[in-house]
Amino acid sequence: MSRLQWSDALSLDMPGMDDGHKTLVSLLDLAHEAPDPVLASRWRDLVQHTARVFEREERWMHMTQFSSDHIHSTQHKVVLKVMQEGLRLGESGDLAPIRNMAAELGQWFAKHTQSMDAALALHLRRVGYDPVTGVLSMPDDIALEDCAQS
Repeated sequence: MSRLQWSDALSLDMPGMDDGHKTLVSLLDLAHEAPDPVLASRWRDLVQHTARVFEREERWMHMTQFSSDHIHSTQHKVVLKVMQEGLRLGESGDLAPIRNMAAELGQWFAKHTQSMDAALALHLRRVGYDPVTGVLSMPDDIALEDCAQS
């Protein structure tokens, strides 16, 4: 099974998202490469970074009233909970789950990025939200979406 590597297929052309995703892919690669004595530590770094990426995306979804926020956030919660359980097991000496999760996480992340995150990036562009600055340049578009959904 091939490991996940950053590529144009993962790019959403949105630096605020892509930068966090690139780091996630790099940290996942470090976990793949990690010898047993440092695997749990590398996984912990990945879990912490992933939690920050997910929290940031969830904040953007909330601020811009993204209609699919519940589904997207639920995926984040489930994946993070599994990763945290892997960390707990790894810290107690059972490294096999982390090794298995690393392979699965790459597959999940590629699909998640190309579907859920791509939809979020499109929404953010449409409402004029800049994830880097936090500026919403077209807040009226959000208000209009609320009226249309009522």
